[in-house]
Amino acid sequence: MMTGGFDRLLQLHGEALAVVFARIDEVRRQIEREDGFEVIDQVRSRIKTPQSIENKLRGLGLEPTCAHAQEHLRDIAGIRIIALYAKAVESLVRALRTLPDLTIVTEKDYIGCPKPSGYRSYHLIVAVQIEGEPVFVEIQLRTQAMDFWASLEHKVRYKYHGHIPQHLSDELAKVADQIAQLDQRMFLIQEIISLINE
Repeated sequence: MMTGGFDRLLQLHGEALAVVFARIDEVRRQIEREDGFEVIDQVRSRIKTPQSIENKLRGLGLEPTCAHAQEHLRDIAGIRIIALYAKAVESLVRALRTLPDLTIVTEKDYIGCPKPSGYRSYHLIVAVQIEGEPVFVEIQLRTQAMDFWASLEHKVRYKYHGHIPQHLSDELAKVADQIAQLDQRMFLIQEIISLINE
């Protein structure tokens, strides 16, 4: 079982999550004012359960203590932004980089450089100062189509205990490419509609 200040650990991450959530809403409103159309479909958040934190620490070969969780885990608190278009993800990331009270610790662009499986998403780890301490929040940004693909791939991976047959891996990779093309075409349609409205 987790030991040493677990309630405080969850409280700090809950406060950090609230700060990041509020900043995302500010960014959303700013982009929508400037661009004239919606960029976010939904925002979901979560804090890992004690069991999940413990399992992750044990998987890293560490004792499940709050000190180890604070030192080694960057995804205890997480936010997933489902954007309407891949271009909206780019706009959101650019805007998040400008926020003075969020420090971006790491960025991984799996949209520009997809994983071999076909997985696409943009990952950020940001630090927020809470009570004088940096508290980390993971932000994942993806489109609706990318989110659907990731959910399907997760189900397939779970069914085959992490060892997906090659023919299914090939099919998932092919579908991921088709989804990327679809995202681009959907954005172009939005651009055409915007031009017509102007």
